[in-house]
Amino acid sequence: MSATTTLAARLSSRTRTGGPRDDRGPEILEHVLGWTLVVLLAVLVTRAGLM
Repeated sequence: MSATTTLAARLSSRTRTGGPRDDRGPEILEHVLGWTLVVLLAVLVTRAGLM
């Protein structure tokens, strides 16, 4: 085995740690739900007369 093949085998056998690049879920859904929560909270605060 050459050094390049050994290095490639070692890198491909590493265990993934679940970092931020691994979880690419439904980002648009998270943004929409987040902004919906912000608007709902603003409406409730305004209606309650807290502002």
